[in-house]
Amino acid sequence: MAIDSTITAFREPAIDKIYGPHKGLKPAQLRQLSRLYSRPFPVNRFLSPEFAERLAALSAELETPLCVYANRRGQVVRVGVGTPKETQFSPDELPRQGAERLSGLRCVATRLDGDGPSRGDLTALALQRLDALVILDVAIQGYRRQGGGLSGFVQRVHIANLVPDPLAKWVVSTPQPLGQVSNQDFDEFLGDLEDEFRREWTARVVESDRERVLLIDFFSTRTSQRAMEEELSELVQLVTSAGGEVLKVFYQRREQPDPSTLIGRGKLEEVALSVQELGANLVVCGRELTSSQARNLELALGVRVVDRTELILDIFARRARSHEGKLQVELAQLQYLMPRLTGKGEALSRLGGGIGTRGPGETKLETDRRVIRRRIAKLQGEVDDLQAHRARMRARRQRKEVPVFALVGYTNAGKSTLLNALTGAGTLVADQLFATLDPTTRRLELPTGDAVLLTDTVGFVHDLPPQLIDAFRATLEEVTEADALLHVVDLSNPAWMNHIQAVQHILESLPIATGPQLLVFNKVDRVSSQVRAFAEQEYPLAIFISAKNGWGFLALREALTRWMRSLSDLWPPMAESGTGGETDLN
Repeated sequence: MAIDSTITAFREPAIDKIYGPHKGLKPAQLRQLSRLYSRPFPVNRFLSPEFAERLAALSAELETPLCVYANRRGQVVRVGVGTPKETQFSPDELPRQGAERLSGLRCVATRLDGDGPSRGDLTALALQRLDALVILDVAIQGYRRQGGGLSGFVQRVHIANLVPDPLAKWVVSTPQPLGQVSNQDFDEFLGDLEDEFRREWTARVVESDRERVLLIDFFSTRTSQRAMEEELSELVQLVTSAGGEVLKVFYQRREQPDPSTLIGRGKLEEVALSVQELGANLVVCGRELTSSQARNLELALGVRVVDRTELILDIFARRARSHEGKLQVELAQLQYLMPRLTGKGEALSRLGGGIGTRGPGETKLETDRRVIRRRIAKLQGEVDDLQAHRARMRARRQRKEVPVFALVGYTNAGKSTLLNALTGAGTLVADQLFATLDPTTRRLELPTGDAVLLTDTVGFVHDLPPQLIDAFRATLEEVTEADALLHVVDLSNPAWMNHIQAVQHILESLPIATGPQLLVFNKVDRVSSQVRAFAEQEYPLAIFISAKNGWGFLALREALTRWMRSLSDLWPPMAESGTGGETDLN
């Protein structure tokens, strides 16, 4: 089968550059290695006997393993001292990238111990998606004497290649003599192998059109196992809510995170292997990353990397429907992006004319920052206008002496379901995190004939990104200006106690103190009697309901009635006739 030998252009190495740990080699030895760049390499065979014997002789003489990488045109593109792992290409240097394609490079490496490919060699094969890894077991003969050196020859050859089966990862041939390997048809081997990968990739695309995600997270050694499981479970829910498909979860426990990549080198290599094996196209980190950490992870893994904050912002962007919701999400995204801008210095500079513009000019990075600053200032002005508009709406409600109860709680606690059940609001309900963003206010008639207003607000989450708190200040004011709060808790969630604490922490961090709270435990139809009994013991004043089934609504309405009466003394009296009907809000 004919093979497309066209290779995507990539940065060509210097023809005399030697990679890997080569300190201590003499200039003459380095020149001998450099000449390997100009030696002929077969196109339609794994390698030639002449090239293999020359590489084996050099490896024996230097008493160190050597690696040579060649492309499909028969050109040697890298010569290195050391193992394949020590001389490998970084993901951004590879000429071909993609889960359905091999890189278009093969590696010929020598080993002096005669043990065949090591685990590190096979890992380098997978990370670089090599066409093939050819291991030459070199037998050393002779002895070192003054003015002389060792010589060696190829004793046997191992061929390793990737397979599309994620369980097998790779296969290694039995040891073969050099003559047998040099006569094998490389084009036929490669054609069959790429056809297998192409079929596997097509099957994956048909199975799912969602982003294929790997999760990574870091925990201190002091973090309990239960806390880790709860946080990882929430991270999985966040990815699912964003439309992604979680393939595998990785986490690491250490005293301190790695300052450059968050996780250690060994765990990073494990994740990189899984990216290749499972065909992942996105890695999500459960911790907020610095710009340098995100960049280093992307270089090491070869796919896009986002952190938890960016993931939540993406979910908000997906859920925003109204103009004000989109406005606040864009502001939060720009505030997140601003400190993470990176540029290329003078390479992206622009020149101007006139006094003060000569020289390297203004870098593209500074230009981008100024554009974003202007956009942020414009959006903040619009959010201020939105705040003023909401303040006028609240003032109108206060003039009518209608008390307002805000529904608050952890995301996916069932606030929208409760609002719909009590008022018939018809807001979106979904078993997802952050299903609704825009606040919705509806009138609720109580058994006494009195009326209150219920306002559904955006759900909270632990460690809510500060950009969201700032951008959604107009929405969160619905919480701070409400007469009282109904704190809705999903009792069926194993982490419900942590959710209560997380919501309390966010409410305490708001610039204005909130009103009194009533705990409302939702989804009691999903929990055991023991869980409910424990919650009743811990929170004896709470109300227990099932918004989906309508359980406990009578007790909830009675509690709202009692609250309305207790709050009525705090409302300002109506102004007398002739004052325009305005309420004295002071």
